[in-house]
Amino acid sequence: MQAVGYTGTNALALIECEKPEPGPHDVLVRVKAIAVNPVDTKIRGRVTPPDDQPKILGWDAVGEVVGVGSAATMFKPGDRIWYAGDVSRAGCNAEFQCVDERICALAPKSLSDVEAAAMPLTTITAWEMLFDRLQIPEGEAAADRILLVVGAGGGVGSMLIQLARQLTSATVIGTASRAQSREWVSQLGAHHVLDHSKPLAAQLEATGLRDVTDVASINRTDQHYADLVTMLRPQGRLTLIDDPAEPLDIKLMKQKSLSLHWEFMFTRPLFTTADIKAQHVLLSRVAELVDQGKLKTTVGENFGVMSPENLERAHQAMKTEHTVGKVVLQGLGS
Repeated sequence: MQAVGYTGTNALALIECEKPEPGPHDVLVRVKAIAVNPVDTKIRGRVTPPDDQPKILGWDAVGEVVGVGSAATMFKPGDRIWYAGDVSRAGCNAEFQCVDERICALAPKSLSDVEAAAMPLTTITAWEMLFDRLQIPEGEAAADRILLVVGAGGGVGSMLIQLARQLTSATVIGTASRAQSREWVSQLGAHHVLDHSKPLAAQLEATGLRDVTDVASINRTDQHYADLVTMLRPQGRLTLIDDPAEPLDIKLMKQKSLSLHWEFMFTRPLFTTADIKAQHVLLSRVAELVDQGKLKTTVGENFGVMSPENLERAHQAMKTEHTVGKVVLQGLGS
């Protein structure tokens, strides 16, 4: 099969490799469309594979099941599924990929392949931040919660705003620095939009709110950390997904009894946790919400077919941290 990968030179190239064989719980997928995420460029920057063992990136895909493992029972050949995959295994920048069926779900019928490919990784991350880490309840029980999403214009932030507005009664505040991204966040349903290129605490006061109960920080947490601690209500929660360049002084959180929660959406597949199937359940529910018109795709730009050149452009776009929505590409066989 063909794939786009890199070796010790770090340059992306079209390579020939053997089609993978599914393990017991795997499905073999013909990849139809993919999305690019910051994790792709982070791994590419940190992991140097041997020259004879190309590294295949990519953990956001839609595809067709073409084979199943000996213990796989959830899908059959011909099913159209979406998933984010497992960061410890070969990625979706290839014609075929093996994925544990327990982290996959049937893709939304109302979306095209590229529209659907924009959503799995960011949806799982946003869902786990909102419901698992911050433990914001669904429905009216969240009426007293005030959620601040720092970096709301990107893929994860876009899904967080939508999920919080559609499934909870929390007040939702998003941050974005550019006029285009602030408009995007507002259109997704945020009650208030702040500019994170300026001090946040003063802007919060201007909305009439004194504090927030929960913070979901997508990027540059270290730059905003002192402000976030100030803005959080006593016993509030902060969840983050980025890798702060500077250590966070957790002692600042002590007086308010604040709590900090890491979110890494690959934890369940990486450690085959007892609740690994939770990702299948949440992706299935989100697919239903999409088909009901309650959630929309977060596609920002389509970079065309997954060639080394187009994938390189996508990686460079990730590094700017200025993308609005998700960057997607069509599969190699499309």
